Amino acid sequence: MTAFVMNRIPLWSLVLMVLYCGTAALAQDAREPEIPPIAIHATHLLGLKGVRDNASGTLSIQGDALQFRKDGKPAVEIKIDSIRGVFVGEQSREVGGVPMTLGKAAAPYGGGRVVSLFAHKKYDIVSVQYLDADGGVHGSIFQLNKGQGEVFRNEVVSHGAQVSGPEREHDKKGVAEVVNESK
Repeated sequence: MTAFVMNRIPLWSLVLMVLYCGTAALAQDAREPEIPPIAIHATHLLGLKGVRDNASGTLSIQGDALQFRKDGKPAVEIKIDSIRGVFVGEQSREVGGVPMTLGKAAAPYGGGRVVSLFAHKKYDIVSVQYLDADGGVHGSIFQLNKGQGEVFRNEVVSHGAQVSGPEREHDKKGVAEVVNESK
């Protein structure tokens, strides 16, 4: 009886292994994985023709174009191959409006200054420089939540934008020092 059971175990494991490998082989896809489209909530500060300043909407990459779409409105597009620069910066804005201002004024012993330290929200500012159909240079500025600016810049670059890296002062070679030998 034990020989009968022992002979069956390798057979079942062989059947299971064949089924597992066959399923895994069918599940594999030979095509390259598609890059999922990115969509980020943004505020258009200025620069896009046909979109009012300070309009909130969705900034996305669809196919070969960067799109800004305000709810219920048609999308405004910038072709990715026309983009010449994407620059990311930071901005801090005080939140709270009139109630926060009144609260700071009412705080005794200069406590309003302490409240101001904690009443700021940070944003990423993204500037996109691009060429129009006639070769004219244009720019658009968007406000994104903190941390999304670099993600957006990397996505635009991965989709084929011709973006040059920012030059930094400490990356450049300085002029040789001149030694003062007056004695």
